[in-house]
Amino acid sequence: MKKIFLVALAVVATMTSCKEAEQNKTEEQGATATEVVCDLAFVNADRVFAESDIFKSEGVALKEKTERAQQDWARKEQGLQNEAMQLQEKYQKALITTRDAQTKQEDIERRAQNLQTRVQREAQTLEEENIVFSNRMQDLLIRAVQEVNADKKYKMVLNASALLDADMALDITDAVLAKVNELYAAEKKDEKKK
Repeated sequence: MKKIFLVALAVVATMTSCKEAEQNKTEEQGATATEVVCDLAFVNADRVFAESDIFKSEGVALKEKTERAQQDWARKEQGLQNEAMQLQEKYQKALITTRDAQTKQEDIERRAQNLQTRVQREAQTLEEENIVFSNRMQDLLIRAVQEVNADKKYKMVLNASALLDADMALDITDAVLAKVNELYAAEKKDEKKK
């Protein structure tokens, strides 16, 4: 709650400074211009992530890899459950001995435990890959915003996900997206040189 209040207070303070700057400029120019002078901008980070080249190449591939792994795990788990049900049916119909049923049940339980261990290992690896990818995306976004704002034109750049309403003239998403793609292309070029 405190964070929301502080962000709201910062936005109000900045908007007030924008209005004061606009009023001063308008007074100086004799009320002929309605240009908004503001040291605030916003970026739609979700759009940058979704439309960036890094997401289109690496992010989509990682998402598909994760989905394939989850489907594989579910399929194998379902297979073991089917085996256990079939074994139970055979035992209930007295088609196998108690000893054979116990041996097969122990085998199914062992394979289920091995599957669970493998799933945990693979899930942890995928989670780490997702964290690394998210951190790379975040790093590219921050570096892009810093480069777009290298002239310190903006004193504050906000993530649009927290905005309820804003003048679209304050939106620098396209410039940030272009810079993210440029930085990613440079990273790929550097990797190829190595």
